[in-house]
Amino acid sequence: MQLVARIVAIARALRLSRQLRQIESAVAALSAPLRDSLATLTVKELANAARAESPHLYGSPADKVYQAWGEGADVGFERALSDNAQVRVRGIALWIAVVYHETENADHTALVGLHKQVLRLIRLIKESAGAKPEVYAQWRVDGRGEAA
Repeated sequence: MQLVARIVAIARALRLSRQLRQIESAVAALSAPLRDSLATLTVKELANAARAESPHLYGSPADKVYQAWGEGADVGFERALSDNAQVRVRGIALWIAVVYHETENADHTALVGLHKQVLRLIRLIKESAGAKPEVYAQWRVDGRGEAA
């Protein structure tokens, strides 16, 4: 059983890693105003997911409560590939929030590494909005009342 769990974790980590590379490219291609919007939306999505009963299932249908992961990352990824800039920004923010919570307490090494990469991406987004005090102030506290 441990072998199956390990294989599933590796497969999930590989899929999310491929998606992460495309998400990073999408973030790099955003204009400055869209990056500010992304920073605001990312902090909101992280807070909304943190308040959810199962944060790693945020963005998934309610009947999926007993799964290891939900559909939120796939929905966010599809939106992140959109031609519409606002849909793309919302998709990126959703993807980041879901994957952050999905990998937050991961046991597998590949998922822990992925979580660190997501944290780096969040820091990059946060720093890109650093010039705007009102956006930066939102990053100080996440949905659980902890420093972000």
